[in-house]
Amino acid sequence: MANLTLLYAKAALTGFARRGSELPDASLDAEVVVDPGHLARYNRVCGFGVRDELPVTYPHVLAFPLQVRLMTGPGFPFPLPGLVHVANRITRTRPLLVGEPLSLHVELADLRPHERGRQFDVVTTASVDGEEVWVDVSTYLRRGGGSPSGERAGGDRATAPEPTAVWRVPADAGRRYADVSGDRNPIHLHALTARAFGFRRAIAHGMWSKARCVAAFEGRLPDAVEVDVRFRAPVELPGRVGFSTTPTGDGRRFALWSDRPHLEGVISG
Repeated sequence: MANLTLLYAKAALTGFARRGSELPDASLDAEVVVDPGHLARYNRVCGFGVRDELPVTYPHVLAFPLQVRLMTGPGFPFPLPGLVHVANRITRTRPLLVGEPLSLHVELADLRPHERGRQFDVVTTASVDGEEVWVDVSTYLRRGGGSPSGERAGGDRATAPEPTAVWRVPADAGRRYADVSGDRNPIHLHALTARAFGFRRAIAHGMWSKARCVAAFEGRLPDAVEVDVRFRAPVELPGRVGFSTTPTGDGRRFALWSDRPHLEGVISG
């Protein structure tokens, strides 16, 4: 796997030179075996219990170094700093177990207009013995030069839903998740480094927020499941957020709110 520290340094040094209107035709593959110690640390940080089954969000951190390699590789048109993770959809056809070797494949797809700029997908698949069992689609926004005909960001709901739980998110949540995910973007690590990028305080990782929500459904997800979220606004650290969930025809809706929406998602199966 790639050294993420070196890749972030590369992103900082080469970002100013990145230009273009197309995504490169590039993909990366890797064979991975889950480290039970790393999985246990991930579970503690995100609120999962100890089980033989991988959390549905866990393969994302296994594939993250490949994703960063593509977004810092030749021909990628945008600087990595400043990309906004706006959505993530994970589809699982069956539970994945700790002892199963995973074949990961990552590619870039679907550069398209957005009302605030341009967005694209990073698509990751995980296969076991040649069978595709898990697909992750992360959507990123590059702000600037938006198109009125592009996809809209979506409006905020007028009132917060009634919370079913209230979570206190500690000041070190970003650093703890960075330790297990490898995502050491400065906006997540400390208030001082976050301010350099325009944030008042450090902010939680979007994928931590998603994982923490999924952990609230642990043991109740169907074997074949899709978890689709939109990241609305960052959770500032430390913070206090309300978690809410309501049933739908084939699953659940869920959300994180404080004085504004942070995340809205749907579980279906």
